[in-house]
Amino acid sequence: MRISLFPITTRIERHRDQDFLTIAGCNLADLAEQFGTPLYLYDQATLDNALAEYRQVLVKHYPGETSLTYAGKSFLCIAIGRWINQHNLWVDCTGAGELYIAKSAGIPPANLLVHGVNKNSTELASAIEDVGTIVVDNLPELSVLSHITAGRSVIPNLWLRLRPGLAVDTHAYTQTGQDESKFGLSLEETHQAIRFCLENHLPLTGLHFHLGSHFHDPTPLAPAIDILLKLVSAVRAELGWTPQVVCPGGGWGVPYSEEDLPHPSIETYVAFIAKHLVDGCQERGLPLPRLQLEPGRSLAARAGVALYRVGSIKQTASRRWLLIDGGMADNPRPALYGARYSALPVLNPNRPYLGPTWIGGPYCESGDVLIEALPMPDIQPEELIAIPVSGAYQISMSSNYNGARKPAVVWLENGTSRLILRRETSEDLIRRDVIEP
Repeated sequence: MRISLFPITTRIERHRDQDFLTIAGCNLADLAEQFGTPLYLYDQATLDNALAEYRQVLVKHYPGETSLTYAGKSFLCIAIGRWINQHNLWVDCTGAGELYIAKSAGIPPANLLVHGVNKNSTELASAIEDVGTIVVDNLPELSVLSHITAGRSVIPNLWLRLRPGLAVDTHAYTQTGQDESKFGLSLEETHQAIRFCLENHLPLTGLHFHLGSHFHDPTPLAPAIDILLKLVSAVRAELGWTPQVVCPGGGWGVPYSEEDLPHPSIETYVAFIAKHLVDGCQERGLPLPRLQLEPGRSLAARAGVALYRVGSIKQTASRRWLLIDGGMADNPRPALYGARYSALPVLNPNRPYLGPTWIGGPYCESGDVLIEALPMPDIQPEELIAIPVSGAYQISMSSNYNGARKPAVVWLENGTSRLILRRETSEDLIRRDVIEP
């Protein structure tokens, strides 16, 4: 069951009289030898498979037009950007940095969408030049946009981010739709914003909301869709405006450990949204909007694997510790959210378990623990362990704490490996320093 958390091309293969984990036909021990550790691996087949599943179930369950937006914050680099472009996905960017990466990957403006709760005038001015859609988070932002677009013949499409006053069941730090959230506009503010856009001839085309990230039950989306459609119905009657696009966000979760299995499918999530949107529009006599989903984590997470080398092994009064060469600097999720992961040794992964094991990193924090009480075999120093479901919100949230140098990232496809992000060097750590003569 544990191996089912890994990318779809993962196998246990015999080599040199021992069993090794392989992904996309590549031996993980050989990759560690070639590229060093910590090392992040991305399996293209798993990315392709998740995307194909989304597109198939959207066609099956939603009779209107659909689009998919990749969440840049989950992980974005040039190689991922080119994969996004190859598959004609949109990408959402928060801030000038993500936008720069996406543009550098060749993603056309029409497929670039900008989010953010505090876009300043410089960022908005840049976005107006470079993107196809801006998601407006608040009324002051809308006022700034109106000012800096005055007299322009071409303006990006605008969506308004509604705060429905609801949240999904997930960690408090990743809930985004509740009344006191920093994100989005209240119902009253959204109504005001729609009127403002119409009066000032701004190209308002869509409504957006997002209830939270990494949730497993779509039920709270039903009342949120209902709230949005009630607003649309009222605005249509009063002002004659109807959104061309409705985006109920993303955030669908993935299984990170055996405790999460079996996990509700992507189809469960998409079918639920599609049914409630179709039924709600039919009940109110509204035209079906284009349905835009943002499947960031559920596209990228399973495709990624983090590879570490074991150093010291400690036995305390009640715990066996494996201390590895990476941790919260490249994966802060356990420290931030209490996220639980699983792991397998690269060599002979089917060995019998010895007992519960704690896997900790090298950093000067007691919270630098990636996995707690995971049944593991008898692991020896210098062995390699692989942690699955490492493709989202890890490298993108990594840091240089304790002088950590961010890991290399390798792309795997049909028996080939390709370096897409080099490992940081010590020289990189002082590259931004201004050194007085």
